[in-house]
Amino acid sequence: MNKRPTINDVARLAGVSKRTVSRVINGASNVGKATREKIEAVIAETGFSPDKQARGLAASRSYLIGLIYDNPDALYIDQVQRGVLNICSDKGYELVVHPCRYTQEGFIENCVNFVRRSNIDGVIILPPVSESKALSETLKQNDISYVRIASVDLDDHSNIVVSDDRAALSDLARYMVSLGHKDIGVITGPSQYYSSQERLEGFLETLNELHVDVPSHRIVQGKNTYESGIECARNLLIQSPRVKAIFANNDEMAAGILKVAHEMGIKVPDELSVAGFDDNLLAARVIPALTTVQRPVQDMAAIAARKIIAHIEGYEVSESETYLVKPHLIIRESIKKI
Repeated sequence: MNKRPTINDVARLAGVSKRTVSRVINGASNVGKATREKIEAVIAETGFSPDKQARGLAASRSYLIGLIYDNPDALYIDQVQRGVLNICSDKGYELVVHPCRYTQEGFIENCVNFVRRSNIDGVIILPPVSESKALSETLKQNDISYVRIASVDLDDHSNIVVSDDRAALSDLARYMVSLGHKDIGVITGPSQYYSSQERLEGFLETLNELHVDVPSHRIVQGKNTYESGIECARNLLIQSPRVKAIFANNDEMAAGILKVAHEMGIKVPDELSVAGFDDNLLAARVIPALTTVQRPVQDMAAIAARKIIAHIEGYEVSESETYLVKPHLIIRESIKKI
């Protein structure tokens, strides 16, 4: 062909309708394997490439996906964006991020206004914002497609990707006890967050099953920030007798524990074992390298991206698409057998 091939050319050469070609381009699942392969062969042969602007006009879509979050962990946000963009780039979508203040009055209206103002086709919502039932109900009422990433099963499985934090913390508790630890402290996340509750309960319930008690003075509440990890670590490490191991709700706070231990001359892991959660970039780079629980953040974000695109383009989420993902334990140098 001398001129740039069009979708009409692809449909004619493949012997199918333009609508069927469009379904293949957009990754819809309701096209037979043989038909899909024929269309893909014609696309490859002709060098056809769909025009994004034309696609948007024809489908009354902007090909923009929003990402709504209120999370101080920049490394976590970066991992989420990478996972979403890996899918968006293949499907012709762009990502628009929107930080919000989850605890501020009017945050729901702020999120809806963001979608309207930016002409977003659908949104992916991160914890703790994703834990808001009021937000999800408002999005439904306004006919806005969404997918939540969360630590509890809060929605239809096509609208959520769940990290099974409770089960992962049970694994961590069993590992620590297997190394002989019985005097264990905990730095929790903000108590109003489901993720904090799931991790704390999963950890403490398993310790209780293993006949290890964690008294209330060994549990302090942090804010999921490095600075709060420092403050909480000082609270725990000045207690007498001194705690032998500490689990922190995330790696940022665990790094704060390492700093305080260094300042106080406490050797990790010889005198104090430390564990975190997330396995962000810091975890393998601090000294000693941090034992932690790894969430497959990029994989979860990619699942959420595939689900939101399915909602936007009007086809059902594949039944094989998972909604529950279990984080797993990463053993490094910061915990020692006693």
